[in-house]
Amino acid sequence: MRSYAYGWLTAAFFLISIIGHWLFGWFAYLDEQATLHAPPEISGYVVEMMRDTFENWQSEFLQLIWQVVGLAYFLYVGSPASKENDDRAEAKLDALIHLVGKEKADAIIWELDEKYLRHKGHSKPHGHADL
Repeated sequence: MRSYAYGWLTAAFFLISIIGHWLFGWFAYLDEQATLHAPPEISGYVVEMMRDTFENWQSEFLQLIWQVVGLAYFLYVGSPASKENDDRAEAKLDALIHLVGKEKADAIIWELDEKYLRHKGHSKPHGHADL
């Protein structure tokens, strides 16, 4: 339970917000129907609330999902837009390693690149096989 606390908290926020949205929507619908001197109908309310709910999700929820999932994907594949700015630090470290000696330095750098799945300073997607 504790290891999934973030998920449970998110689910609770979602349920509270959706119940609140539909409950207050019901009160607004009753007020609107009273103003129009029309009887409230469940089918009319459900259609209106579904429209409002999906309109909200389209503008907020789907946009956020695209940002989170899209950016995570591009970070995973190593796009230039997600590239961390560590090239200078790596160049300095490579220079320091080369002070040890050319053959030994190339072997050390190659071994580190293989271990951390690096290719020309960028990480390659992998399944974390060594975990």
